Amino acid sequence: MKLTDTAIRKAKPGLKPAKLTDGKGLFLLVTTTGSKLWRYQYRFQGKPKLISFGAYPEVPLVTARERLLEARATLAKGVDPSAQRQALKQAQKANSTTFEDVFKLWHEHWQEGKSPRHADYVLRRVEADVLPKIGQLPIAEIEAPTVVTMLKAIQGRGVRDIAKRAYETTGQIFRYAVAHGHAKRNPVADFKPSDVLKAGAETNYARIGAKELPAFLQCLEVYPGTHVTRLAIWLLALTFVRTSELIQAPWTEFDVEAGRWEIPAERMKMRTPHIVPLSKQATDALQTLRRLTGHTKWLLPGDRNPKQPMSNNTILKGIERIGYKGRMTGHGFRGLASTILHEQGYEHAHIELQLAHAPRNAVSAAYNHALYLEPRAKMMQDWADYLEQQKKAKA
Repeated sequence: MKLTDTAIRKAKPGLKPAKLTDGKGLFLLVTTTGSKLWRYQYRFQGKPKLISFGAYPEVPLVTARERLLEARATLAKGVDPSAQRQALKQAQKANSTTFEDVFKLWHEHWQEGKSPRHADYVLRRVEADVLPKIGQLPIAEIEAPTVVTMLKAIQGRGVRDIAKRAYETTGQIFRYAVAHGHAKRNPVADFKPSDVLKAGAETNYARIGAKELPAFLQCLEVYPGTHVTRLAIWLLALTFVRTSELIQAPWTEFDVEAGRWEIPAERMKMRTPHIVPLSKQATDALQTLRRLTGHTKWLLPGDRNPKQPMSNNTILKGIERIGYKGRMTGHGFRGLASTILHEQGYEHAHIELQLAHAPRNAVSAAYNHALYLEPRAKMMQDWADYLEQQKKAKA
């Protein structure tokens, strides 16, 4: 006899589980606790199999019979309905895996062998720039235009270098996803940063790479020109200010004893005041310069006319004299410092403020320049110590 809804509703639990059959392998299992569970019993390749169709009354009798017909049709094709269901569940699980899920797996794998500072920096950069845009999207469904929108939003803040790093890291995460079956392809591989990021968003200045830094600093130590020019280049390396901000600086802006250099708003590109914490190495250079140029108004007076500040051409010629013509500029220290400090894991906000890149408005201009002074001072001392180490490194 086939089951009826009335018979199913009246079925009561007993001391043992009971089977109420409906035919063709379909039955209702009534447990000792009163649960009523649909089961389909069949054989596949000579072995007994059992598959669940859900619980009554969530799955009514008519639905259970429909699922039976589907399972039998699958079986007739020589496919195990249970194995097919498991494969479908795995596919659904893969499709529901978000970018953030894979990022966590990737970061755990990738950070092996990396410095804790660098691993933490990458974690914080992805959390700040990438996850808010695509973190909750199923990674298998993300296409190139979605990634492009994210990168353009980052560049819109005026930080193209951060957008390029986001491009690189996102590509690594997608490659990991493909390798581990979370996605079938890497959409980041479909384009290059130059295809979507505006080159005009930043000015590119010739600069050496980190690997060339030891040789450059060692050449600077034996600079054949004047002490003033050598110290000017060294101060650019230590402070990574804009060249014009250094060469046009009067002595009145410096408080060597307090370890601070305060540049007024009218001399800054952003037209807001800027504080440069001075490292021990920077104060030593300034004390040496005081003996050489302290009798003049300018920190770096011109060679021919000490009543005027040093020209930018003097810096370029000085770099040329140590063999780096066309390979390095005074401004190049800014990009070099930004790259290395980011790679070493320093806070993006601290680096950007020290570069005087941070967005400022009329309300915040009065105090924004003084933000994070303590960690920035530590960062600047660490940077100066790093440069000292590079002087001694094998070129």
